[in-house]
Amino acid sequence: MIIRETLPNGIKLVAQQMNSFRSVSMGIWAGAGSVYESEKEAGISHFIEHMVFKGTERRTAADIASEMDGIGGSLNAYTAKECTCFYAKVLGENMDLATDILSDMVCTPKLDSEDIAREKGVVCEEILMLEDDPEDLVHEYLCRTIYGDTPLASPILGTQDTVQSFTREDILGYMDKRYIPSNMVISCAGNFDMDMLRSVLADKFCRAGNGDKPPMPQSALIQSRRFCPVEKDIEQMHICLGFPAFGSDEKGRFPLLVLNNALGGSMSSRLFQKIREEHGMAYSVYSYPTSYADTGYFTLYAGTGEKQAAKVTQLMLEEIAGIRKNGITRAEFDRSKQQLKGSYILGLESTSARNSSIGKGELMRGRVDTDEELIGRIDAVTMEDVMEIIPIVTDTARMACTAVGRGKNMDKVRKVFEQA
Repeated sequence: MIIRETLPNGIKLVAQQMNSFRSVSMGIWAGAGSVYESEKEAGISHFIEHMVFKGTERRTAADIASEMDGIGGSLNAYTAKECTCFYAKVLGENMDLATDILSDMVCTPKLDSEDIAREKGVVCEEILMLEDDPEDLVHEYLCRTIYGDTPLASPILGTQDTVQSFTREDILGYMDKRYIPSNMVISCAGNFDMDMLRSVLADKFCRAGNGDKPPMPQSALIQSRRFCPVEKDIEQMHICLGFPAFGSDEKGRFPLLVLNNALGGSMSSRLFQKIREEHGMAYSVYSYPTSYADTGYFTLYAGTGEKQAAKVTQLMLEEIAGIRKNGITRAEFDRSKQQLKGSYILGLESTSARNSSIGKGELMRGRVDTDEELIGRIDAVTMEDVMEIIPIVTDTARMACTAVGRGKNMDKVRKVFEQA
């Protein structure tokens, strides 16, 4: 059973007891991410994620690490476009300490000026590391290309210039806007006592603040084709094709999951079998959907030798054309649904995965789907539902392409893209 309630300080709590497990996972979620940042603030949500690990009013960074290591637990965080999450996984008997550490980090970070100065160097190195990873980079540029100048195009890490400009006052001011009770959720899944959880949170979690949850900025997909080449002196060329898709609550999301499995979401998919197994032209080739609050897109990716990049692009586009013309087979449809259900159910055999699912659902959509509801939504997808979305998610008139590699074969990829 999923428990949803509001704590005395106004923060929502969502919890699911899983008493057959010995572990418990907890998350503190904030509606803070790159979509909410001004041009000057670019990267500040991610920078704050780093800074809370540098120490609090009661703990040094070493204390945080040693206390969590001392109980064999794990502690981490991530920043996304629309949210930031701080999470821990421990044995159920250590839930009170994990709650104390997470609360201490999020509610009373020290934000020492010397730590801020040092961490700027760390984050700038992280930005450079992204630039040196062509597979990550091509996906980053696809998002920027497909969303143009709207908020979802903003990079999560920010830029070297914006990161170097952050002050302690900037950080505190941003946290005062975003880290407020109405804009936060605490999630918990695993082996824990609910009364104890309420008691510990009431005692430990003290994040104050006023105001309503800020509205989500609106983003929009491009309405015409765009090609974005990125020059890198590397041996392979990394190629992404992007198409319009659906937001997290839109009707087409689950049919797209089924279609994705058939096209490029598994080893039995068309892209994997055609490009890797039949032609031997790529080691890594796949597709995936991305969903945000009010929009989404569908990506095809391949990494291949630069001399065959144009051919691989052509093969990807031929698979898109085949799907658009003929759809998928009944065998592909049935297999995709079974794969989806199997992978989802296997994913539930983890308190971490369940904690993430219920926490993000509560923060982003204001609701939590039960396991039965999600499986029911997969079961409810029909072949007609899949056929209905195909013209949208294979719309080459609104297609974007990004390619990272050396320029001498980039024009060939562009030509294939433009002729599709």
